[in-house]
Amino acid sequence: MEKFNIAIDGPAGSGKSTIAISLAKILGFIYIDTGAMYRAAAWKALKENAGFNDEEALLAVTGKLKMKIQPDLEHPVGYRVFVDGKEITGELTSPEVSLKVSLLAKVSPIRRILVEQQRRMAESGGVVMTGRDIGTVVLRDAPVKIFLTASAGERARRRFLQMEDEGRAVDPALANESVKVRDKIDSSREDSPLKPAEDAVIIDSTSMTIDEVVNKILEIIGSRRKAGEF
Repeated sequence: MEKFNIAIDGPAGSGKSTIAISLAKILGFIYIDTGAMYRAAAWKALKENAGFNDEEALLAVTGKLKMKIQPDLEHPVGYRVFVDGKEITGELTSPEVSLKVSLLAKVSPIRRILVEQQRRMAESGGVVMTGRDIGTVVLRDAPVKIFLTASAGERARRRFLQMEDEGRAVDPALANESVKVRDKIDSSREDSPLKPAEDAVIIDSTSMTIDEVVNKILEIIGSRRKAGEF
């Protein structure tokens, strides 16, 4: 199959990762979660006690960050993340990182550093990339753009279940608050705010199964290829 890129954007808990992993497996593509890159930087900033209102401190952490993302579709999240040679994949979804990552992600110089890396990852095509600005900024030319969403309550429920599966004792109220805080910061930031690309297909997954969402996206890909759009 000809290699092309798929951009999937959406808010926290919308199911982007689960859907992207399934698509990557079916298509034989690579899955890249750009959120993991911001989370890795936030994790490092927390370890170094950098102030999340201090943009210079956050930029300094990101600028010297030695990060490696290793695709692994057999891993529950579809990849492994290493910082300074240490695997931190399981720590990236901690409540502490989840509450801070959007503060780091709104810093424009940090976004420029990571966006350039993300574009290089997708240069050869065959990538399913998820995030919050993939269709609008990172991969503007992607022939398939999806904006995946769900109700705030459903997204908070999914995030709580994810944390439970990871063995984290989390108050449901904290999961709900984390979703609300991230939604507000991601949607209101000046640089690359969370929003659908003009040519994105919006899918509300609130009452849909994983298979239903995956099949809908595969139908979109098939119809566009049949129409000769790519």
